[in-house]
Amino acid sequence: MLPDDTRRKIENITAGIIIEGAQDTCTAIRNLLCSSFPTSTTVKKDFESKAIIKKEQEEFLIGHSNEKNLWTTSPPEDRYLTRGGEARIFLSGDNKSAIKLNDGVYYATWLEFFNSIVLHNLIFENTAYSFLGFIQEENVLYAVLKQPFITSDAQLDLTDVKTLLIYNGFKHSKRNDYIHEELGLILEDMHDENVIVNSETLFFIDTVFYTVKPVSK
Repeated sequence: MLPDDTRRKIENITAGIIIEGAQDTCTAIRNLLCSSFPTSTTVKKDFESKAIIKKEQEEFLIGHSNEKNLWTTSPPEDRYLTRGGEARIFLSGDNKSAIKLNDGVYYATWLEFFNSIVLHNLIFENTAYSFLGFIQEENVLYAVLKQPFITSDAQLDLTDVKTLLIYNGFKHSKRNDYIHEELGLILEDMHDENVIVNSETLFFIDTVFYTVKPVSK
């Protein structure tokens, strides 16, 4: 089950509250956005109307990056591995990490994107992301994230994914999607490209979280 401290932090994310005492770079960017923009619990609705908010958040992040020198560079093309649904993925120079350039296209706002990243780090610590900075390419803003590079040594059994998530309070909703009603979380697309097996351990390498209104007990 999820530890009480983790649950409290998740509750803060869903409620749009600053997470106090966090030192990691992903939470720092999330807290920065959270201090200036409200958190939405409306999943995949009004993308067009929220496009204005996302653009405002983009301009906010660009200004902050200029002030704090958060710009970085894209990895060399000879380290390119593949492209996921929303990210270009490269192998780090030491071959130990995946570098992901993510434009947040699955999310209505940049705050929703960083909420999802921080939720991933809280729940799946063995594949936690770290934030390296931003880049702009052809007027598109990308967050550059680093994550442990894990290779698979066995075929994934989706029943194992379901068992682990249910143990941690999620309910299977449809296909490969899950919901945690009490904490107000939706977790999507937990299939064999986003969860891999190594040494009989499940590694969730690519998650998409959305926050919804929690269901009271």
